[in-house]
Amino acid sequence: MGGFFGVASKEDCVFDLYFGTDYHSHLGTRRAGMVVYGKKDGFDRAIHNIENAPFRTKFDKDVNNMQGNIGIGCISDYEPQPLMVRSHHGTYAIATVGRINNADQLTQELFSGGHGHFLEMSGGDINTTELVASLLDQKDNLIEGIRYAQEVIDGSMTILVMTEKGIYAARDLHGRTPVSIGKKAGAHCISFESFAYLNLGYVFERELGPGEIAVVTPEGVHTLAQPGKKMKICTFLWVYYGYPSSSYEGVSVEKMRYNCGTLLAGRDDVKPDTVAGVPDSGTAHAIGYANTSGVPFSRPFIKYTPTWPRSFMPVIQTQRNLIAKMKLIPVQDLIENKRLLLIDDSIVRGTQLRETTEFLYQSGAKEVHIRPACPPLLFGCKYLNFSRSTSEMDLIARRVLREMEQEGREIDLADYVDPDTPEYAEMVKRIGRKLNFTTLRYHRLDDMIASVGIERDKLCTYCWDGKE
Repeated sequence: MGGFFGVASKEDCVFDLYFGTDYHSHLGTRRAGMVVYGKKDGFDRAIHNIENAPFRTKFDKDVNNMQGNIGIGCISDYEPQPLMVRSHHGTYAIATVGRINNADQLTQELFSGGHGHFLEMSGGDINTTELVASLLDQKDNLIEGIRYAQEVIDGSMTILVMTEKGIYAARDLHGRTPVSIGKKAGAHCISFESFAYLNLGYVFERELGPGEIAVVTPEGVHTLAQPGKKMKICTFLWVYYGYPSSSYEGVSVEKMRYNCGTLLAGRDDVKPDTVAGVPDSGTAHAIGYANTSGVPFSRPFIKYTPTWPRSFMPVIQTQRNLIAKMKLIPVQDLIENKRLLLIDDSIVRGTQLRETTEFLYQSGAKEVHIRPACPPLLFGCKYLNFSRSTSEMDLIARRVLREMEQEGREIDLADYVDPDTPEYAEMVKRIGRKLNFTTLRYHRLDDMIASVGIERDKLCTYCWDGKE
């Protein structure tokens, strides 16, 4: 994933930029950067690796030295950014959030058109943001360049471009990621997360629509390209990625998770002693379940937060598993001889949840019933890199279906998307047995959509049903 924050102010903006960008650190990525512009010193940029230290620690010296009234910052999945670019558009800074599936094709087309070279990162890949900048530079002005880049990219791309006059903010064509605008006296800000500016004195002004391009200056926000009518915002933002105090399209993340738990409880028939959430993202789902079912909520394990990062941050899966295990500390009195119902946001590979379940059994749990807050993941994300899976066969549901194919079964994925089919029931039963759960029941897709409260055709559900 990744996050961004931008400020255009009549006064120095570095303080706001520093803390606004830091408020996106929960998106769990590897690099971060800030660029500011001031009339006195021009452009100034800082980029750091944040894998082993938090954002504020890495940038505390920079924030004391940087000055400017316009700035953008980002937390990045992989590539260093924001980048500084000099082209026929002048000098600008650029940051992006999204995914490009046809990067090789676009790169070759640029080479064929006379583009000289790209800087290669240590892993051999081209910096996605540099590729986007090269696409922008194919057109006569930045507005045409932004729209051109978004139209030729297969995937999704939200773009911030900062010049000495203001910040161009462009939400991806189908609005898969949010862009929220805040305002206060003499300043406006742009943020992925709507909560990130509240403690800085900004109030919510509006969200950009799908494909909308706007320019943000200290004086205001002006639309340069009207939003499209089609939206496919990522539903996983509410289920997992979004911070609890954020809202997207007017829908609160925390409230949506309560709704999930409520609907999960309404379809359940087990009688556990206690219900718990895998911290942190499973907690609100579990509270909703407990409030509806009457089953007491408890915290049978506590996450040790001072030093452990989010478990999806390391690239190496074994390291991620270690982090997931090490940061959960058991509360023996709440586990021993208890029938536990545990809610997690999702099951991707299943490795971490299986180890958590075994950990509970070893701590004396009698039963462990698992209730994921979303349906089985059957398709790898094509738009936002929400999972670092390199293959759909990393997904536990697809591995189980492959085993069934090897047994001579013909697999039609449509049968396993529908929760009312016997095929779906068998898949879920096999997953639960493989992961050693007492019982397993997923949140239904229709119930999950109802939990959001937005029309289905405005939500991206590709990873669950394969529908684009």
